This record gives sequence, structure tokens and C-alpha cells, in this order.
Amino acid sequence: MGWLASIIIGTLVGWLAGKIMKSDHGLLINFLLGWGGSILGKFIADLLKISSDSLVGDIAFSLAGACLILFIYNKFIKK
Repeated sequence: MGWLASIIIGTLVGWLAGKIMKSDHGLLINFLLGWGGSILGKFIADLLKISSDSLVGDIAFSLAGACLILFIYNKFIKK
């Protein structure tokens, strides 16, 4: 996937995670959440031996990872 597509999808995933978790952040944080969520989601999917050969599956793993990052942030870091 190209860099521009990765940036757009990462930002979209971060924005969606923010809406799902009812958390409001800026564009840069949304991109970082999407990127971090992608890494975390892929890692967890590999641990569970779940593979996805589609863009929709990759976005779902990224979204789940981004939501998990937001959950951890809201529960343990944010006061």
C-alpha cells in the first residue's frame, strides 16, 4: 500500500476509534492512534494466529488495536 493511502487509512481508523471510544483528539493524534492501532492489532492477530488477506480485515484489526490503545489511555493514564 502506498504511503498516502496508509496515512489516509491510519487517520480514518484513528478518527473512528475516537468516535467509538468517545474521545476527541486532533488530526495528528488520530493518525498516530491509527498507526499504533495497526501495529497492535496485527500483533494480537498474529498471536491468535488470525490472518486477514483483505483491506477490510486489516482495517478491522487496526480499529480494534486503536480502540484498545484509547481504552488503556482513558483507564490508566488520563486522570
